Amino acid sequence: MGRYVAKRAATSLITFVATVVLTFILFRLLPGDPITLLFRSPLLTPSEINALNAQFGLNKPLYVQFLIYIKNVFEGNWGISFYYRAPVSQVLFPAMLNSVILLLPSTILAVVIGVGLGILAGWKRNTMTDVGILSFSLVLYALPTFWLGILLIMLAIKTGIPVSGMVSIGVTFSNPWQYIINVLKHLFLPMITLTLVTLGQFSIIMRNTILNELTEDYALAVYSKGMSDRRLLIKHIVPNALLPTITIIAISIGTVVAGAVLTETVFSWPGVGTLIYDSIARRDYPVLQGAFLIIALVVILSNFVADVIYAFLDPRVKYS
Repeated sequence: MGRYVAKRAATSLITFVATVVLTFILFRLLPGDPITLLFRSPLLTPSEINALNAQFGLNKPLYVQFLIYIKNVFEGNWGISFYYRAPVSQVLFPAMLNSVILLLPSTILAVVIGVGLGILAGWKRNTMTDVGILSFSLVLYALPTFWLGILLIMLAIKTGIPVSGMVSIGVTFSNPWQYIINVLKHLFLPMITLTLVTLGQFSIIMRNTILNELTEDYALAVYSKGMSDRRLLIKHIVPNALLPTITIIAISIGTVVAGAVLTETVFSWPGVGTLIYDSIARRDYPVLQGAFLIIALVVILSNFVADVIYAFLDPRVKYS
């Protein structure tokens, strides 16, 4: 077990280092000069532009910028935002908290509903229930996040449900509960959007896993001994089907995060997704690099934890 965990940890570290390098290169390939885009002032003289480039370290050779960037990343110093003129950590952490507020309930709902529908579809295989759930899941899986978000906004406009932002602007709250309720109202549409676009894949995965388990020798043997359908499902099929599903759900965290980026942009939710969208337009390299490294770290750690849990639950994995 120890060697397996060490091997997975080494693989995760290599992946993270590769991500660090690629993040630096990709954002330097974006067209446009960040200083010009940031200030957009015709009054800036060439000497002032050079001074600003020197202030942000953009006048150094690219390889020097890269070495400084690598050193700062592993020291926890992610630089100063070009736009906000503040440390990247101060810009990122509030946005990360807002993203967690959206991601956590959406992911829990998507997993619970998706896995539940998958179990039902797999157990009721080749029936109208199975066909209906599978069709519903495939439609949700194929729906573009952006399109679904806009559709829900159009449907919600006349209902009074907030369609943008995280809190009502210009409203004074007399107590914390009013603020929380206001945030929850703004959270409703983006949460529903993110839940819908992600639960389809969990439902399909769980259904297929249930179908595979039903054809295993142990299931046929137990069923032939007279065990009831319900007991067979609860005691044997579902626990065994959840093993591979745990890993696949963790791997899908990257897809969920990508969906969150689009969802936040559609609903102007002030999370990491909206921050990335704005920072691309502003060529704010430090914020972009920090945001993508945080996302990469979350995905890599999720996969690592899932591998370790799966290996603990199923020792056969360690020898594969």
